[in-house]
Amino acid sequence: MRPTRLDPLFAPASSLPKIGARLEQLMARAVGAEGDAALVRDLIFHLPTGFIDRRQRPPLYQLPQSGTVTIEGVVERIEKPRGRDAPWRVILSDGGGAAVQLIYFRAQPDWLKKLYPLGAQMVVSGKVEWYDMRPQIPHPDYALPVERAAELPAIEPVYGLTGGLSPKVLRRAINDALARLPDLPEWLSPDLVADRHWPPFGEALRHIHAPDNVEGAGPMSAAWQRLAFDELVASQLALALVRGSVRRRRGSTWQSPGAMKAKIEAALPFSLTTSQRQALGEIEADLAGEDRMVRLLQGDVGSGKTVVALIAMADVIEAGGQAALMVPTELLARQHHATIAPLAAAAGIDTVLLTGKDRAAERNATLDKIASGDAGIVIGTHALFQAGVTFKRLGLAVVDEQHRFGVHQRLAISAKGDAPDMLVMTATPIPRTLVLSYFGDMEVSRLTEKPAGRQPIETRAVPLDRLAEVVERIGRAIETGGKAYWICPLVAESDKSDLAAAEERYAALAARFGGRVGLVHGRMKPADKDREMERFRAGDIAILVSTTVVEVGVDVPDATIMVIEHAERFGLAQLHQLRGRVGRSAARSACLLLYRAPLGETARARLAIMRETEDGFRIAEEDLRLRGEGDVLGTRQSGMPGFRIALPEVHGDLLEAARDEAKLALTRDPDFTSDRAEALRLLLYLFGSDDAVRLMRAG
Repeated sequence: MRPTRLDPLFAPASSLPKIGARLEQLMARAVGAEGDAALVRDLIFHLPTGFIDRRQRPPLYQLPQSGTVTIEGVVERIEKPRGRDAPWRVILSDGGGAAVQLIYFRAQPDWLKKLYPLGAQMVVSGKVEWYDMRPQIPHPDYALPVERAAELPAIEPVYGLTGGLSPKVLRRAINDALARLPDLPEWLSPDLVADRHWPPFGEALRHIHAPDNVEGAGPMSAAWQRLAFDELVASQLALALVRGSVRRRRGSTWQSPGAMKAKIEAALPFSLTTSQRQALGEIEADLAGEDRMVRLLQGDVGSGKTVVALIAMADVIEAGGQAALMVPTELLARQHHATIAPLAAAAGIDTVLLTGKDRAAERNATLDKIASGDAGIVIGTHALFQAGVTFKRLGLAVVDEQHRFGVHQRLAISAKGDAPDMLVMTATPIPRTLVLSYFGDMEVSRLTEKPAGRQPIETRAVPLDRLAEVVERIGRAIETGGKAYWICPLVAESDKSDLAAAEERYAALAARFGGRVGLVHGRMKPADKDREMERFRAGDIAILVSTTVVEVGVDVPDATIMVIEHAERFGLAQLHQLRGRVGRSAARSACLLLYRAPLGETARARLAIMRETEDGFRIAEEDLRLRGEGDVLGTRQSGMPGFRIALPEVHGDLLEAARDEAKLALTRDPDFTSDRAEALRLLLYLFGSDDAVRLMRAG
């Protein structure tokens, strides 16, 4: 049960004054809780994206050329528009000859006259600019009678908004939410708080939302660092509790003679790389050890993670267990089955595929093989771990593209079999900071080489005005049996606009190449998407126009050209993932980054890095540096994945200390019976780690 003292923060935002159903919906969208009701807690954790300093108060005869100012003057007159599209002008003067024009387009005259009574002494704040040698403030942010000047904030926080939600309404709601903040006990070590000169939790929140000065309010401030550290400690504590619960439940040790492994290696068309052998050594040591394995296998695109996973699965099967491979989509499940089944068969292992499309009789037969143990390897989506699937002896669960699932699914996997070992894989090279924050409950193995025989991918940046040359190059390539992807621009966070761009490019290419062009986008039914991908793989079409749905996992070895239109709109990690769809055979491949000139500084740096290197780990670090709070793992929040407050480029160095703080708490009070443990429970609830609270042995 959540502690009652947190009830005011977990009340819906609609419990605050003047917030009805429509406003609550808009606030949910603004704070990232869309699909759920926005809570009071969500509002207090919706930190400012910047601040407006309204302390600059020059006399009217000394107005700067630009910037935000707060001025005082008398309403001298209101001038009507001099033409259809001209603005209303309110003339504010100091009585001594200096004046400023307040500009309003399409204003209602009655509203304007009520706001600015003639002769009234007013305080006005907004951005000043100069036109025709005269100062003016278009649509001031504030206009108040001088007796209400105290209502104008000296330092005003700026928040992320959504269409239909005004800044003033959101600010009022956040202030009302802060008034609900209860007194909470300190959950951090007192020495740590004192050493870093951090304020208490509640004081830190109030300071960030209503700072005394701009300099001490941003992400580098002591108040923001304190909150980021709280969030990181909650995350590290939750991960440590999950890890402890997972590791305590050890099913079996798996020691195999290695006969199946040898047969699979003999069937491979290439030999294993040094880093593949090293990763296998680490995994096999875990499988044979006393502790349950929870390991992340991090490998760049094309580094051979699947082969490592297959050999690990073979070791477990040879020792008497079964293995399961869970992937995010049915298309990937079929691809993995097509790759793995022949290699596994060489070692005498039966591999089955379980998808939502199986006919009832076929599905029942597959379920029987899994339950009897005849199926050694089972491949499928998250449906593998639903109630109707029973394993005889599940020893190893492999999860591909781990960040598409998360801790909940990991706990669901743990419930299958007798606490199976777990290997999770990702083709997204992740900077060390984010590995710590998102995968902190796992050991990590890295694959840093590509299999022998893979050619480097020629990467070029091409301005969009040379589009016709790119189309001609593709034409020459497909005449000699080549295949090409054409990725359409990420127009906005909207399927409709992305789809429109893809359909337009598809129509243009189809006019040139006829029926040899296909189209895939995110709004297609999965079956239609799979069918089109299969046509591309089989060679029925030679050019596949697509939105970014082909980013992860699609394997068409004879595709040798990747065109990314408006490459300047994509993040580095995404460009790298897309490029990895080609260069998957011994044939020479090319990636053409089409951009619209002129390029901004960040976009130019991104394209330069793409031309310089194919090292996904370097690219991931550069992506984090360039994007700052950009989301390297593709989750919806900015900042570190799943985090609201912690920003990797500012607070990454706090992660180690947060891990130490979580470890210290667990070491000092493993049964969670102290007053500090009660405070840590509050922290976990505040930052949404309810699952971890249930793993605390005392509660």
